[in-house]
Amino acid sequence: MEKIYGVVMAGGGGTRLWPLSTSKKPKQFLNLSGKETLVNEAIDRLAGVAQELFIVTNAAQAQEMLEQTAGRVPQDHILKEPAARNTAACIGYAAMTIMKKYGDGIMIVVPSDPYIRDEEGFCRTLREAAAAAEETDALVTVGIRPTFPSTGYGYIKNTALEGKIWRRVEEFVEKPDEETAKRYVKEGYVWNSGMFIWRASTILSWFERLLPDIYACLERLAEGFGTKDEESILWEVYPKIPKISVDYGIMERAEHVLMVPGDFGWSDVGGWDAFDALKERDENGNITVGKTLLLDSRGCTAYSVDRLIAAVGVEDLIIVQAGESVLVCPASQAQRVKEIVETLAGKGETDYL
Repeated sequence: MEKIYGVVMAGGGGTRLWPLSTSKKPKQFLNLSGKETLVNEAIDRLAGVAQELFIVTNAAQAQEMLEQTAGRVPQDHILKEPAARNTAACIGYAAMTIMKKYGDGIMIVVPSDPYIRDEEGFCRTLREAAAAAEETDALVTVGIRPTFPSTGYGYIKNTALEGKIWRRVEEFVEKPDEETAKRYVKEGYVWNSGMFIWRASTILSWFERLLPDIYACLERLAEGFGTKDEESILWEVYPKIPKISVDYGIMERAEHVLMVPGDFGWSDVGGWDAFDALKERDENGNITVGKTLLLDSRGCTAYSVDRLIAAVGVEDLIIVQAGESVLVCPASQAQRVKEIVETLAGKGETDYL
C-alpha cells in the first residue's frame, strides 16, 4: 500500500447552524457530540487510516485551528487559505503541497463536520477506497447507503462491477424533491458524502486537463514552496483562483470515477434539522440541549447556550439561543437559516455573525 495522506477540509462557516456557528466560532470548532470538537473528531478518525494528516482552513481561522488541534497535526501541515475559493482550490492546494513537499501517495479528503457513529466501519470503508484508488488509479468517492429518502443530500447513481467492492459512478445528481428521493432510494442510489480518495498525482492531472486555469495557479503556488516568497505568492495568487467545487469542476466531468459504499452511521449535521444524529428525542419527539422548558410541545429542537428557552403548545419548531441571537423557525425551513446569515451580512450586522 502506498503512503496515505489524510486531508481535512475545515474552512467553512457552517451558516446553517447559526447562531451557534458563527464566523468567530464556526461549526468545525463546536463540540456537538459531547466528546470533542468536530474537527478533532475528524482528525482522530483519519489517524486510524492515514500516516500523515493535513488540514486546509481559512487564514482567519488558522490561529484557532492551531490551538484546537495542538498535538494532533503538525503546525506546517495546517494549510491556510487567504480567501474562500470553494473545494477545487482547497483540494488542489493540498494535492500540490503533498506532491511537491512530501511525495506522491493516496489522498483521503474529508469534510471536518460530519458525525460518524461507527468509526471502525468508517476506517474500513476508507481503506477499501484507498485500495481501489491504488489498484485502478481512478477518482474514488464514498457513497452512503440511504436510511431514508433525504431531500437535503445529493445522490450518486451507480452500477456494480463484477467481483469488486467498489462500483462505477454513472451520475451525480442534485438534492431531489421528496418523490424523486424515494425513487432514488428504491433504485439503489447512494448519498454523496463529499469524501474523495485518489493519488495526489492523479487528481492534479485532472486539474491540468479539466481546470487548466486553476492548475496554472497551483503551479504558481508551487514555485514558491520552500522559498522566502512562499507566503507572499500564496496571498497574491490564491484569491485569484476561480471559484468552483471539485464536484462540478472534476467529479462530474471525469471518466473512470468509482464509488465505495459506506454504512457507518454518517450524518452531515448540515443544519438544525439533522440533530437527530447527535441527540435522542424524548417521549414527545423533542430534542433539548441546555436550559429549556417545553410544555405541551412536540417535535421541537430547542438548543440553549446560556439562557432559558421556554415554549408552550408548539410543534415542529427549531428554537436556538446563542450569545445575543435567537433563532426560531419551522423544522421544515431549517435549510433556509443560511439566508438569515446572508441577510445580516448584507445589512452590515456583523456583530451577530
